[in-house]
Amino acid sequence: MHNAALSGRERAYNYVKDQVLTSLPATGTFLNEQELADRIGVSRTPVREALLMLQAEGLVEMVPKRGAHVPAMSGRQIAELMDLRGVLERHAASKTLISGSAPIAAMREALAQQEMLAESAQAREFIVWDSRFHQILIDAAGSELLSGTYAGLQARQLRVGLAALFATANRQRHVCGEHQAIIDALDGGDEVLAHAKIDEHLEITLQILLRA
Repeated sequence: MHNAALSGRERAYNYVKDQVLTSLPATGTFLNEQELADRIGVSRTPVREALLMLQAEGLVEMVPKRGAHVPAMSGRQIAELMDLRGVLERHAASKTLISGSAPIAAMREALAQQEMLAESAQAREFIVWDSRFHQILIDAAGSELLSGTYAGLQARQLRVGLAALFATANRQRHVCGEHQAIIDALDGGDEVLAHAKIDEHLEITLQILLRA
């Protein structure tokens, strides 16, 4: 019985985190527990437990008598996210360049997927590959803690990434160009340039979001 309850909670947690919180219309709304339970195919208890876990991560706010509220990310929260990403990504770039393990081929592959998707209207899929592109670099640093910390930012990254795509014209094309510049710097073994291109990419996204 305990395992069944756990799997129900995990299913609810994954569904809300991956499907609901990353959709732009969810921002600013209240989530209906019964509706979620019906959609996921579980009772309300695991949904409530999942929402409490997401509250602990700062992704939803439990409001008495109203339920789970999906707060918009403030400018400060977005800036902090980009700042943390920069710290982790620059560190990974340095580590992989020192050890000669920069994952150029895998990053090129992820970028190729993004370039194909940039021609379509599949914004969410594009952002999923965007996260993978950066996670590949992080994972190549060979630290489980670093990889886990970065992966834990994914729900927030999907939300801000989608918001940035919808806030400016041709953002998908520009993202691909910025990713290519990061790959080129790593491929050339240039740590200073790699750091600069990572910073530039995150700063452009941040400015788009702050304007939006």
